[in-house]
Amino acid sequence: MWRVFRQVGHFLASTAKTAFFGPQILAFVPAATLGGYWFGGEGLLMFMAIFVPALMGLVGLFVPVQALPPRPRKNADPVTGLALKPALMATLEESFLKEPKQGVRTGVLILEIDDFDNFCGTYGPEAGDHVLAVMAERLESTLREGDLACRMDGAMLAVALAPVRRLDLEAMIQLAARAQQAIGAPVVLGGMRLFLSASIGFCLPRRASERSAQGCFDAAEAALREAQASGNGAIRAFSAQQPRKRVKRAGLAEEVSEALEAGNIRPWFQPQISTDTGEISGMEALARWEHPDRGVILPGAFLPAISASGLSQRLGEVILFHSLTALQDWQKVDIRVPNVAVNFSHEELADPTLCDRVRWELDRFDLTPDRLVVEILETVISRSDNDTITRNVTQLQELGCGIDLDDFGTGHASIANIRRFSVSRIKIDRSFVTRIDSDRDQQALLTAILEMAERLGIETLAEGVETVGEHALLAQLGCGYVQGFSIARPMPFAATLDWMQGHQRRVADRPKIRREAG
Repeated sequence: MWRVFRQVGHFLASTAKTAFFGPQILAFVPAATLGGYWFGGEGLLMFMAIFVPALMGLVGLFVPVQALPPRPRKNADPVTGLALKPALMATLEESFLKEPKQGVRTGVLILEIDDFDNFCGTYGPEAGDHVLAVMAERLESTLREGDLACRMDGAMLAVALAPVRRLDLEAMIQLAARAQQAIGAPVVLGGMRLFLSASIGFCLPRRASERSAQGCFDAAEAALREAQASGNGAIRAFSAQQPRKRVKRAGLAEEVSEALEAGNIRPWFQPQISTDTGEISGMEALARWEHPDRGVILPGAFLPAISASGLSQRLGEVILFHSLTALQDWQKVDIRVPNVAVNFSHEELADPTLCDRVRWELDRFDLTPDRLVVEILETVISRSDNDTITRNVTQLQELGCGIDLDDFGTGHASIANIRRFSVSRIKIDRSFVTRIDSDRDQQALLTAILEMAERLGIETLAEGVETVGEHALLAQLGCGYVQGFSIARPMPFAATLDWMQGHQRRVADRPKIRREAG
């Protein structure tokens, strides 16, 4: 009995102490001091204002409120601090249970940083961990309350969306785009500003073949692979058609590595000619896969498999080697080809060792740098502030290589970027060339481009010239070089010798096209 009374006494004392002498009692101090002034004037007011709080502090009557420490995440990823896959699956299962009862919907979004293995190979695993931590923080900043971000394998992050009443395809695309935009902001590493992108796949459970956490996750991962096959920075939703597409592409992906090493993927060459003289001014190297069963496969069919397999840089090495070999072989048979133009991918341009590798290859073939033209897509320079890319292009230009800006007019490159990347020639996209001989609006647009290039001191080459009329008018308007089917289609090296000899004979008999007086 006495034990019960003591426990009750302790409880009442503790409650009274907390109630009357806790921090909340400070709310009554102003009222007490005002009462002192009311009853005792200024003297009692001063006494109450100073003595009462001091007394409370001296006798230790305040009950300190201890802040609860943050609850640690169980089994969190040590690099990003995010939860791991089991937490994601448990959250999804819980959400599925709520759907029929509460009429709410959930979804899964999976993203993976593009070319992360190449990034880690270039900058090291510590830099990779830093980037993952930054990206995880950015991803969480874009999520809604209740959404759960988790770390998967490698550079893959996933999000289980909190169940809501309205979650449709449009909402998922907006969420994915918001995450992609946050991840695309520059990352500062060792004083350099680097830009990375992420491919994203997502799935709404009603579209998955199996209505379960695992089924939804697998569908989102399949959508991610579909996005990656379309190129860096793509977003894809899961659809029932994707498994069949993957089967076809998987066949190419398994073969592409062997094809590269076996020499089945090599450059074909398309001539570029001067509109002043008609002479060959260079050759562009275009990748072709000479498949033993399927015939010649164009880049659009196998480049996604190359990218997904992490072989973009290897493809670049193969194309450069065969292109320089061709220059050397043409030289041996006394056929003059001033230069060969090689497309350099974003991955190659972001490689800090690129300039040294190109210099070594030129020395290996005993060729001067002006024999190589580096082609860069306009989309690369129009959206890239990557310091490594800028430095590589500048060093290649200083080495003596020509710099061609490919597909000009499709990527909104500014004049400042054209100057920053030391562009020596712009390749005007086919969309500005088609029907130039019959469409006055096309003529006005192309004339403006040519005048701009002339003022900047930059040479011009028109791509996709398919008719004699287009060729003739381009020459009259002042375009310096042309390339397209009206001149020649891309051809394997073995066919170039006969074509060039025939072209030289035709040039000797052809009257020169005169330009309009400007």
